[in-house]
Amino acid sequence: MSTFFWADPHLLHASPDKADGIIRMCNRPFANGREMTEVLVESYRSVVRAEDDMICLGDFAHRADPKALRKIFDALPGRKFLVVGNHDDDFTKSLGWGWVRDIAYWTVEHTKLVLCHYPMLSWLGSRKPTTLQLYGHHHGKIPGNQQSADIGVDVMGFAPVRLSQIKAYMATLPPRVDPEDRDELDDRVQP
Repeated sequence: MSTFFWADPHLLHASPDKADGIIRMCNRPFANGREMTEVLVESYRSVVRAEDDMICLGDFAHRADPKALRKIFDALPGRKFLVVGNHDDDFTKSLGWGWVRDIAYWTVEHTKLVLCHYPMLSWLGSRKPTTLQLYGHHHGKIPGNQQSADIGVDVMGFAPVRLSQIKAYMATLPPRVDPEDRDELDDRVQP
């Protein structure tokens, strides 16, 4: 059994006022929303197996037709869990996830994870190098660091990823600067 993560797939993204808005907004390499959804679903199915866990860090779909979304969800293998994003409506939350949470704490391969759709400056365990915060929402536009990173599909290659892949990516990022580091605070605050 493996654990996979992804964020912001925006399956079946349909916006009546902005056709294929997520594709333009994020410069996704797809001709339209249908192609994007097909590629994302195929990418998912190529890595996640029935015995695996997959945690979506929000925005599973956006303004999707409920019948079409149900069909896709039911066909995706693995035990699926949802950390709620701003585009996850009540129908999306009712699809049959193993759990639905605003924030989740999970341990994989002796690494403690804090999972949220939104990035945080500090989180439970943020001073421990074995505790990582994973998020989505910003589609790669907010820089991460070696302990906190956007793992959305726009950053991680349009497929769910394992923790080992996330750690390899995070190793390329700058070290985390602790906003509560007392030495740094002492240097900045002058009486």
